[in-house]
This record gives sequence, structure tokens and C-alpha cells, in this order.
Amino acid sequence: MHPVERSIRDRIAREGPLTLAAVMEQALAGRHGYYRDNDPLGPEGDFITAPEVSQMFGELIGLWCVDTWQRLGSPTAFHLVEIGPGRGTLMADALRAARVAPDFLAAKQVNLIEINDTLKYKQGEKLREHAPQWLPSLSDVPPGPMILIANELFDALPIHQLEMTAQGWRERVIGLEGDALKFGLAAPSPALGLLRRAHAHAEPGAIAEVSPASIALVDGIARRLVQENGAALIIDYGPAESGLGDSFQALKSHRYHAPLEELGTADLTAHVDFGALIMAARQAGALVFGPTTQGDFLRALGIELRADMLAKRSDLATTEVLRRQVHRLIAPEQMGRLFKVIGLAGPTLEIDVLGGLAGL
Repeated sequence: MHPVERSIRDRIAREGPLTLAAVMEQALAGRHGYYRDNDPLGPEGDFITAPEVSQMFGELIGLWCVDTWQRLGSPTAFHLVEIGPGRGTLMADALRAARVAPDFLAAKQVNLIEINDTLKYKQGEKLREHAPQWLPSLSDVPPGPMILIANELFDALPIHQLEMTAQGWRERVIGLEGDALKFGLAAPSPALGLLRRAHAHAEPGAIAEVSPASIALVDGIARRLVQENGAALIIDYGPAESGLGDSFQALKSHRYHAPLEELGTADLTAHVDFGALIMAARQAGALVFGPTTQGDFLRALGIELRADMLAKRSDLATTEVLRRQVHRLIAPEQMGRLFKVIGLAGPTLEIDVLGGLAGL
């Protein structure tokens, strides 16, 4: 049995059933947690993110960063921050594309927020020439303008699940039934206060998901942008508006996995509630742009033109690879529709930061 699952079982024996949020937090980010000890990315891992699909994704994000920096007035010093930077692929591709703006590269300080020592080493190898600094949390980013990237981060933050019953909302909790981990119901926790208008008319059996961790993080990002100026780009999968449904799942070796089995060995995720993120960011005083789909966002940045340019210098086999990559990133039946993009900005940046590359 994985040490994470043993620890969770021991905790249930001591404390009683745990919320889903508590189990996710311990399984993913606790001692020996999935995101602490593993490199889950790539064909040999459990899932592939957009930067690993194609270098074009990171390159276009890099050009978006340059364009946004120009819209901010081209500050002579700013923090380029990525939370959950994986292997450093997105940041490396972004900074390579940013060579079109040497002043941008001279002004940036790369800050990476990462908990995984294995991935820190790989990030350091890819980004050595840019002298990245690793920070424990967003609150540790020094004062100054900030451009922040969060790609496939919020889907891994813990969620609470609430189920509507004849007696009202109840929290779904995880306990032991014999030797198996099972879901049960308990009195609602303070997470009940995060339910939204979309949850008001739920029928018995309906499930609502709320994420205090996600709300707290987007609140912190938005307040930082308001206080210090800057912009943030959040890309993840989930519906554009809040709704009902059970989206909690596990992935292992690129296949769906029973989420309460072999805890600590599989990725646990849930769809991002973009409606909740948008409301929290606005309440903190930030401007919000979007949501838009990943497909529309990448088209606005010129991914198809970029692929055509690369194809003109490539052989037929490489051209076909480029075509497949673009299709995976923007096609509605692939990542193009399920993945959404929102932009956040301080109150001085009134130009839509998702509207393409105006200055390049």
C-alpha cells in the first residue's frame, strides 16, 4: 500500500470520515503525495498537458506575455511567474519566443512556484540561462508588476462535494467500510457557503462542487494585480459557468482510474468552476476577460499561421505532426472547447488581454 493511502486510512481511523478536499490535499500535496514525488507528465507518465503537445503553445503564451508587458507600459523590471510549471516546458518555449523583445527579457525575473523537487531540477535544466527563482507560494513573490501564468493548475486544487438530499445539502465524506474506502454523507461544512445561484434548484441526488482553495488562490492573484499592477492568464478545463455534477476523477497511465483506489499513485482532478473564479477575482477588484475557449484563444494568437510558417520549412512528415498538434490543441472534440481561458488584470489595464497580439 502506498504511504499516502496508509496515512489517509490511519487518519480516518483516528478522526473519522474526511472531506474530499482533505483527502485530495493529502493525496496530492502532502508528505509523499502524488505531486511531491512524481513526474507525472508525458507519454511515460499519467497525462500530457498542452505545452507537452506542441512547442507552439508555449511560444504563443510567450508572445502573449510580451504583448501584455507592452500594454502595461513596458516596465523595466517585473516578475514573470508560473504556478505549477511542470517540467519548465511552457516557460522555456515562451522565453524562446520572447527573444523578439530583448527589453522584455532584460526586465523579467522568472519566479516558479513548485513543490516537487524532481520537477524543480528539470525546470532548472531548461531555464538555466534565465536564472529562475523558486518560491513556496504566491505571497512570496516580491513587490512589483507581475505577469502570471497558471496552466492546468486549478483542476488539481482540492474540492468539496455536496449532495442534495431530502433533508437538504450534505457533505460527501470518505470513510472506511470494511477494508475499502467509500463515500458517505455528513452534515454540511462551511463549504456550503460557497454554493452559487446555479445550485439553488438542485434535485435530490444532485452534486455540487466547491473549491475554497481555488477561491483563495484567485483572490490572492487578483489582489496582487490590483495592488502592484500586472496580468494573469489562467488556462484549465471545465464549464464556463457554475453548474451541478460530479467531475471528480483520477488518471493513471493516461486512463481513467478508480479515484479512491491506490491513493498517492494517480492524479486526482475535478473540473474548474470558472464562474466562481471570475466572481472572486471581480470581488477582489481585478478586471476579468473571458472566459473564452482554448481553441478560440489560440486562434486569436495566430496558432494556425504559426503552424503554416513552420510547415513551409519542414518536410511532409513534420508538417503532418504540426497538423495533428494544432488539431489536438484547438479542435472542439479535443482540447479546444473543454479547456477555457480567462485573463485577469489590474484596474489600469482596460484593453482585453485575450484579444490577440496587438503590439507584435
